[in-house]
Amino acid sequence: MRHYSPIDKILIQIDAGLNTVFGHYVAQRHSPAAQFPEAHLSVEERNRSAALMRVNHSGEVCAQALYRGQLNFSRAKHTHQLLEKAASEETDHLAWCDQRLQSLKTHRSYLNFFWYWNSYALGAFAALLGDRWSLGFLKETEIQVEQHLQKHLGLLPHEDIESRAIVAQMKIDEAEHSHAAEAAGAAELPGFVKRWMGCCSKVMIHASYYL
Repeated sequence: MRHYSPIDKILIQIDAGLNTVFGHYVAQRHSPAAQFPEAHLSVEERNRSAALMRVNHSGEVCAQALYRGQLNFSRAKHTHQLLEKAASEETDHLAWCDQRLQSLKTHRSYLNFFWYWNSYALGAFAALLGDRWSLGFLKETEIQVEQHLQKHLGLLPHEDIESRAIVAQMKIDEAEHSHAAEAAGAAELPGFVKRWMGCCSKVMIHASYYL
């Protein structure tokens, strides 16, 4: 196994971040939207779907960064394996959302670079607190994301079956990640930390909706 110098490790993380923000993603699973024909949406419906799916794409950018930060500083092998599995499935989400954005002829959030490194720092900080707290951040993140996706299912146009199929599968996966983290011994985060995470999430949601 090759041993990387500190500089190598920093460059690897920078490269991973740039690929997540600007690169092309390859999903391991087929998109849930692939089985449906392109919906005929009005201009208003298309714009609403585009904005909501841009938010979801930014959320997946944040998830990649969070998991990468946690993976680099996690201690226990079982924690590392759980994070790797979740990160792999989140890559699928990232690819699906990006494909949908292209279909809707809209752009990724211009703020993704900021979202990525902010989330990476949070993931690294959580991991440095210890695996139980790191898993606690994972559990709470997924709970809040699941709630957010449920809300989006109510906001997406009924006719936009492709976006709704993607969001529904993402919601299933997020719930599984949360349950896995809890089963692995996730610590329960203090209430003020949960509220702070919720506030940060709202900032990202509102900004990515427009930008």
